[in-house]
Amino acid sequence: MLTREKAFYTSFVTLSLALMAEQAVILSVNLADNVMLGSYSESALSGVAAVNQIQFVLQQLVYGVSNGVIVLGSQYWGQRRPDVVKKLCAIGLWCNLAITVFLFLAVSLFPQGALSLFTSDAEIAGQGLAYLNIMRFSYMFFGLTAVMLGTMRIAETVRIALQVSVLSLIINVAINFLLIPGRFGFPELGVRGAAIGTLTARLVEFIVVAFYMFRKEKKLQMRPADCLRIDRQMLADYLKVSFPIILAAILWGVSNAVQTMILGHMDKSAIAAQSISATLFLLLKVTSVGASSAASVIVGRTIGKGEMDKLKEYTRTLQFLFLMIGAVLALLYTLIRFPLLSLYQISPETRTMANAFMNIQTLVIFTMSYQMPVNSGIIRGGGDTRFMMVLDIISQVIMYPLAFFGAFVLGWSPVAIMFIVNSDQIFKCFPAFIRVNSYKWVKQLTR
Repeated sequence: MLTREKAFYTSFVTLSLALMAEQAVILSVNLADNVMLGSYSESALSGVAAVNQIQFVLQQLVYGVSNGVIVLGSQYWGQRRPDVVKKLCAIGLWCNLAITVFLFLAVSLFPQGALSLFTSDAEIAGQGLAYLNIMRFSYMFFGLTAVMLGTMRIAETVRIALQVSVLSLIINVAINFLLIPGRFGFPELGVRGAAIGTLTARLVEFIVVAFYMFRKEKKLQMRPADCLRIDRQMLADYLKVSFPIILAAILWGVSNAVQTMILGHMDKSAIAAQSISATLFLLLKVTSVGASSAASVIVGRTIGKGEMDKLKEYTRTLQFLFLMIGAVLALLYTLIRFPLLSLYQISPETRTMANAFMNIQTLVIFTMSYQMPVNSGIIRGGGDTRFMMVLDIISQVIMYPLAFFGAFVLGWSPVAIMFIVNSDQIFKCFPAFIRVNSYKWVKQLTR
């Protein structure tokens, strides 16, 4: 039986919309870059697509750290212990600072090596290098902002996410409009103009969110001094809970990077087609990401309060909502893809391939909308952070050797490879359904 509590639905919608807004602006920034660069130059589009795989790995690491804060912090918030949530925020900020500085140094010292993983075309690599040289400076701002927004989400302080998302998108699109083709006397910078737009948007996001968190937010009452102290006992708890989450995030980020690497070495058109289809897919996927985060907070808070009867009622209701979200997203994907493809100045071969990729992703977005929020929202939010990690390892051990063999030994088409590397989103539904309805994932994480 589904819950009839109005407070549950209000909380779910509020939290979901908050993360949807945060994720949508990140992906809308990428979509703006893609559409504007796609009408400017196909090689520029492909170069940015290659760099965006590095960005995607970074995003997964950053969100892995942030999600660890959310999973553990939500149970403490359910016990009304904001002091512990602040300690977890400090740990998350330092972790993401270390990750972003490391990646900045890696791509600064070995830019050609990083890009060679995703394309062997000299023209595409040149465009990607010009983009990467500027984009790398945005890493730190992005990492710190994600933890601050995640921490405020625990306390259901969510309005700032929407406000900063809109501001960031406006800034990025305006700068892209002026600098990519060179309008109103501004220089024509191409991919460098797109990178400047994204960097500026990330910097403004960081400044606005930090000001709000340390000056305006009242529930946590966080202060800069709170970020300077690391509680060693809490760090040990955090690492225990977060390690499987971060490893799963790495696997997901590497998975998408490997997908682009395979396609980029198969066919010059494949990487552009994959970029076009993936951008729309990821933009719609933010709905499921938002649902996952909302479920994680609600489930963790309910376990923290010790309300086990409500937990089962909420779990059934959440599964029903995830299925409805998947059906709506699949329909939207079908309706939007043709108008989107018409915006790109690309070759007929690339257009045909992008359309075929989108056919596959219509099915994938439906199944993903159930299994991902169940695995990363309900099960992980309930304290079982290892299940999704194990599931990802098993799927990738099977999927990627098959994709490599099919692509480079058997000579399968990029469309066939695209189906293989996304097939895990279909089969994960079955173990997710069995596990979530067993309730063996319920774990008390707090001290």
